[in-house]
Amino acid sequence: MARTRQSTACACAVTRAARLLGDHWTLLILRDLGGGCRRFRELQESTGMSPGVLSGRLRSLEAAGMITRRQYSEIPPRVEYTLTEKGRAALPIVEQLRAYGETWLVEDDLPDECDAAGA
Repeated sequence: MARTRQSTACACAVTRAARLLGDHWTLLILRDLGGGCRRFRELQESTGMSPGVLSGRLRSLEAAGMITRRQYSEIPPRVEYTLTEKGRAALPIVEQLRAYGETWLVEDDLPDECDAAGA
């Protein structure tokens, strides 16, 4: 019985992490913010996301405590995003995905709709 409970708990933790990190747009945002704070426009250009998709992902990551949003009182308005401790803790996962992709996934084998943003 103890093994079943432990397996269920692990599955739940994996499911929770996958729900938060399992979206490729989210991983691209984390990748970019791993290099330091970024503005909305920089993230949009780097990832190729539409403004609506990027806004939604940034709101979700902020609500999950993965990033912070800082707005400056300037004209035009300036907003910067930075990883929190929780967000930085996910960077090794992003790096492992990069290493796996470089080792096991050759560019020619990827479908045409793959992201060209360099993830």
